[in-house]
Parts: sequence; C-alpha cells; structure tokens
Amino acid sequence: MRISILASLLVFFFSGMLYAQDTNPVVDWKVSSKKINTNTYELQLNGKVRKDKFLYLFSKTAEGLDTITVQFTDSTIVKSAAIQILSGGKTISDPVFDNKQVVVAADEIKLTQQIKLNGTVPAVLKGTIVYATGAKDEFLPAQEFAFDVAMEGGVSQAGRIKINSIDLNKSVNNCGDEGTEGKGLWGIFLLGLVGGFIALLTPCVFPLIPLTVSFFTKRSGSRGKGIRNALMYGFFIFLIYVLLSLPFHLLDQTDPEILNNISTNAWLNLAFFVIFVVFAISFFGYFEITLPGGFANKADSKASVGSVFGIFFMALTLAIVSFSCTGPILGSLLAGALTKDGGAMQLTVGMGGFGLGLALPFALFAMFPNWLQSLPKSGGWLNTVKVVLGFLELAMAVKFLSNADLVKQWHILPRELFLSIWIVIGLLLVLYLLGLIRFPHDDKKVKIGGIRWTFIVLFAAFTIYLIPGVTNTKSANLRLISGFPPPLCYSLYKNPVNCENSIEPLRDYEEALELARKQNKPLLIDFTGWACVNCRRMEENIWTDPDVHRLMKDSFVVVSLYVDEKRVLPASQQQTFTTRNGKKKEIITVGDKWATFQFENFDKVSQPQYAIISPAEIALTKTKGYKPNTNYAVEFKEWLQCGLDAFAKKPGSN
Repeated sequence: MRISILASLLVFFFSGMLYAQDTNPVVDWKVSSKKINTNTYELQLNGKVRKDKFLYLFSKTAEGLDTITVQFTDSTIVKSAAIQILSGGKTISDPVFDNKQVVVAADEIKLTQQIKLNGTVPAVLKGTIVYATGAKDEFLPAQEFAFDVAMEGGVSQAGRIKINSIDLNKSVNNCGDEGTEGKGLWGIFLLGLVGGFIALLTPCVFPLIPLTVSFFTKRSGSRGKGIRNALMYGFFIFLIYVLLSLPFHLLDQTDPEILNNISTNAWLNLAFFVIFVVFAISFFGYFEITLPGGFANKADSKASVGSVFGIFFMALTLAIVSFSCTGPILGSLLAGALTKDGGAMQLTVGMGGFGLGLALPFALFAMFPNWLQSLPKSGGWLNTVKVVLGFLELAMAVKFLSNADLVKQWHILPRELFLSIWIVIGLLLVLYLLGLIRFPHDDKKVKIGGIRWTFIVLFAAFTIYLIPGVTNTKSANLRLISGFPPPLCYSLYKNPVNCENSIEPLRDYEEALELARKQNKPLLIDFTGWACVNCRRMEENIWTDPDVHRLMKDSFVVVSLYVDEKRVLPASQQQTFTTRNGKKKEIITVGDKWATFQFENFDKVSQPQYAIISPAEIALTKTKGYKPNTNYAVEFKEWLQCGLDAFAKKPGSN
C-alpha cells in the first residue's frame, strides 16, 4: 500500500497553529458593557453585516448549526443567561439545512449577553464572539471575533513585564554567556550530518548512488567536467534542504517567540506523535510514504534541460524520490531542532548538516567512481536498517506524547511508564535483530554477522540500562538520557526518592522578588519549560552537584518561570502588551507572560536560561544557558559565585 504525502507535511501542522482568519463576513462588531450590580454585567454586541451576507443566530430544528455564543478564557466568568436578541433577527427557511427554520441577521444586529464574574472584575475584559455566517447556498461555520471591552469598576492586576532597570549591557560583572550562543550550532550541525549519513543507508537512497555515478561518468565528456558537475550536484542537494528552512526565518522575524510556542504546543506535539507512529509503521514495511508521482515526473523531465538547471533538477529528483526514507529522518530533525532552542537558525544549520551528509557521498563517488568497488551490495541489510529506524521513530513518538503531557500536566505518561514503553521498544528491537520477529520485506533467512551482533549488544545494553529507571531508588536517575524522560518528580510513586532534598523554586517573579528583598539575597531566575530537555538535564545533573546545590539553596532566591505553561491567567491579569518592536501581543497564559518577560528583559528565547539580578532589579551578570560538557557544573558554580561577588558590591542600593 502506498500513501502520498506532500513534502510540507510538518509545515502544514506549523501553519495550522499560525492560521490567520479570512476576511470576516461581519465587517464591524462593537462591544460595550453595562454594570448591573457588584459582579454582574451586561455585554452589548452590535454588529453590521456585509451586503449579501447573513449571520446565523440560532435554530431549534437545524441539526449541526451552533448558536452564536460569547466565549471567555477565564473559567470564572459565567454566562448567567442565554444570549438575547434586541433587534435585527428574522426567521428564514434555509436550503442549506433542508429548508429548516433558522434565525438570522441580514443587516444590523443588536444582542446582549449577561455575565457574572466570580473572581476579580478586570478593568478590560477579553472575549470572543463565535458564530456562523452564510450567503445564499453558502455556509461558513466557526467565524470568530476577539474583543476587548472596558468594565466599569474593574481593576487591572496585570503584572509587570518590562523592567526598565534591567540592562544586560550594564551588568555589574561581565561573566556569562554573551556572544557564545553560536557554539551550540555545531552540535546541531553534526546531528543533521549524522542524520544525512543515516539516510544514505536506506533502501530508497543507497541504490541511487551507482545510478548517479553512472550518469556523471558517461555524460560529462571529460573528467574535469565530471568533477565540476559532481560538485555542483552535491551543492544543489545541500541547497535544497537549506531552502526548506527559510519559511521558518520569516516566522522568526514576525515573532521571536513563535517557534518556541510552536514547539511547545501540546496539540502540535500530539500531531507529531501520530506522524511518527505512521512513519514507524511505514518503516516496518506495511505501506510506503511518497510524494505524488507528478512531482517526481516533472522534476525528472527537467533533469536534462541545460547544464546547471539539469543538475539542479537531478538533485531535486533525488530529494523527491527518496522522501519515503528521508522524510521521517528529516521530520525528526525538524522537530528536534525546533524544540532545542526555539530559533530558525538552529533549524537551518541542522537542515544544512542533513543536506551535506546526504550530498557528500554522492558528490565524492561521482568524482571518484572507482570507490564504488568498496561499497557493499544492496540487499536485505538495507531493509534491516529501515526497520531499526522504525523502532527509533516509535521511541521518538513517545517523547512527543510526553511533551504534550508535561505541557498540559495531564499526568498520563509519568516517568516510569515512559521508560517502560522504551524498555518494551528496546526489547522488541533486540528480538528483531535476533531474527525472532519478522516484517513484510525481511529476508526469510537472517544471518547474524559481526555488525549485527554489535548492534544487538548495544541495544540490549541500553535496554538493560533503562530498567532501574522504573524503580523508586537512587539508581532511577539515568544520567545518560537525562532530560528525555519526564522529570524525576513526575512519577508514579508518591514519594520519589530522587526528589528528596531538592531545590523548590518559586513560580512567580513578584513573589520571588519580594522574598529576595526580605532576605537580602540576589534573585536567580530560571527560564524553563515543561517540554525542555536541556532544562531537565540542568536540574538533574547540574543542580544536584553539591557545590551548586549549596549555593542555589543558601545564597539565592530561586524562581522558575515556565515559558510553555498553558494555564490561563485570571481575566484581571490578562493584558495586551506592546513589545519593544512596537507590536501588540496578547498575554493570556502564564507562559505568554514569562516568555515575553524573558525576551523583553534578557533578549533570549531559548531555555534553559538563567539570570541573576539584585533585589533592586539590577543585572548582576550576563545570562547563562546550558552547555553539554562534563565540567559544566564547575563553570555554572563559578558563574553563581560571580553573581554573589557582584551582589556584594551593593548595586542599586543608593
């Protein structure tokens, strides 16, 4: 069975999160409020409907037609009565709903909605009008209009976001990570490079190497021209994969936090979970994921047009016809790069590494065709590689499910269950390599040679390593995979032993600042996220270092601000914030607030990110991120001490 999927499959889900509404058929909504008593208000909704359109209001008989409603993000706001029509409504027989009677508005409409606010009445209330519209035989469901309306007697409890006294350019001490962000790009590039090399060892790509070499050796005419064409071919493969990342730079320029928001979106992570399960089943050989045949045919037809253009379309043809094998690997890279730091440059570097890893062998073998003699022949081992990748895709799928669970705090996939699933996947993978499990395209007879035994031992050892992770013992802290499973405290056990004596950060900036002033200590801000792998690595490996633990616990007030916290703020704390770029941003969730707070004050969007400020809100150091090296605990301790030394200078005390 063959499944046709567009190359932009993952981008489709991204763009779905950034969906911009079409022009609204109701061209003008005006919303006002009237206070009835202490916590009861009446919202007045006046709408003017565009010519030749009409607004659906309600129907008692038309199935599938939802009544026009007003929705609020704050669950403490209760609609104490049904929406009322003051004027403008009329009943028609609608052919869309089998000529059932429906109430619509075709010119102007006046509605009222009575609400009761059980919490603090906000100075400005945010809401959304949800309705359907139509025109003759056309039906347009789920139209939305977001509004802000002033509330008489309401108060604003919106917290501060921009702190003018925080200026990293004038930090008391100059220690920190300023100017070192690019070092982490090498790790992403190497990850992409390895992904490109792995893609070469799949049945869709490996057999294409001799075909490509044959093309260049027979058609180039001379060896010099053949080498030039081979280099150009490799460059175009590299370029095609880099170009795939360019749309994300446009998103990044629109809103620096947008990629981070995408990567931590629970529903997108669930979509990734489903996609990766589908990828895994495809790798197991039950169906094939390909692009529509027309794409490959059009690219292939142009491969002979002109020298440069022909070579470019040859490279494009390779990218298209190999999609069934490279797509899942590339998808892993796309998702991994986005969740790593939340920036488009990381994605471009990773895609460039992937393109180079895929292109380099093609170019080299085309330049030196005699090397082909050293290549192993195609055979069943290629399908084995593909099936092994399928098991790894399943493990990745579980990680995305875990991300969604952590962000939403559903507690459906605690640490021990996560690791149990990985153990089962590891066991099945070992049984497959031993020949005890078969898939559709496997050879009937399995020969276990030296290389296969090596991978059997490696995967078996890793699976055994995971087993203590499901116990409530000190051995459950699996440092080699720190950050990938849920946190140690996100556990099935009531009292996880690895959570004893841990640092308990505060979760609110203003509360932490007040405590820092009371205790006369510097404030250590931890910008973190529920779905942040490196954040968990810091907490489990660096925070637990005795010296680091002592300094954080005794000398600082620590606050952890979760930038992907989806808990909705009370209505009185929601606000529309004007960023330093002059753009309006809606602050609806706790994560909205802290992500904006991080970028506006510290010019960062990646996590984990640490900052040290004084009780007077003066930057004591530059910020500090995460580095995957064995001596990072020492470096982090020195940075903490540098912050304490800066605090001793009493900045902002005058």
